Amino acid sequence: MNKRRAALATAITGGIMLTAGAAGGRPSVPPPPVQPLPALTAPALTARYAAERQAIEAAARRDPRLRPLAAPGRTFVAFDPRGRAVEVVGDLATARRVAILIPGSDTTLHTFDSRGTASPGGGARAVLAEARRIDPHARLAVIAWLGYSAPSTLSLDVATTVRADQGARALRPLVNTLGAHGVAVSLLCHSYGSVVCGRAAPDVDATDIAVFGSPGMAVSSAAALRTRARVWAGRGSGDWTAYVPKVRMLGLGFGADPVGRDFGARVFAAGDGGHSDYLRPDGIALRNLALIALGRGAEVSRDR
Repeated sequence: MNKRRAALATAITGGIMLTAGAAGGRPSVPPPPVQPLPALTAPALTARYAAERQAIEAAARRDPRLRPLAAPGRTFVAFDPRGRAVEVVGDLATARRVAILIPGSDTTLHTFDSRGTASPGGGARAVLAEARRIDPHARLAVIAWLGYSAPSTLSLDVATTVRADQGARALRPLVNTLGAHGVAVSLLCHSYGSVVCGRAAPDVDATDIAVFGSPGMAVSSAAALRTRARVWAGRGSGDWTAYVPKVRMLGLGFGADPVGRDFGARVFAAGDGGHSDYLRPDGIALRNLALIALGRGAEVSRDR
């Protein structure tokens, strides 16, 4: 476990009060007003994609590092240069199932793609590609969702639910709007993103919530999430989050381990990868997450 991750574990264990400005923290970005989805029709979505592309191109003229987000063929339903981007991968107009990928700490507009399948953009493409290998006719779309200001790894916020609560408030309308249109929604929640999903769980209309590389969901058990969704959890044998103490005290830490026997989640096989490897091609974790996204839970390989 490297020094940055060891510092995180220490902070949660001892309740060390790290300031957000020390060790590379950044202030929270005030969330913009929630922009509702347009009608889930090809014309309405095409118009939204065009409008968001114009916003991205304008932002990229000021910050060239954002140019990849404006690449031909990319389709965003939301973008805010203060740090929000929501990309659709696949055909949302015809989708009967949607998987929403919720990223964790250190995710920004500048890292939306830069870390391969460990980034929201690359991860969403990996999930859709794997789902199409399993079922070429699946009517699935995947949403890469950076709808909140993810915390910096070495900051106080990464050990609290403050940013997760902001994210949950932004995530709920998207999930519930899709559900109201008869779309089955699964949440795929990585790392600190699993805290976002835990905070949103009681109020979202999701069929499945799958967490991977999770430090905890800020609850003591799956039942405490108060959700009708199937709750899944996986951790690769090389993932450093196994060493983060699963405690919650004085507002720090995230409670019980989602892959723990007493938590009550359905534990799926996640292979031997590290914290950034869950969506790597040909991995068992990617296949299992794609099966969950497809609603084929009976085919998911289980750790127990």
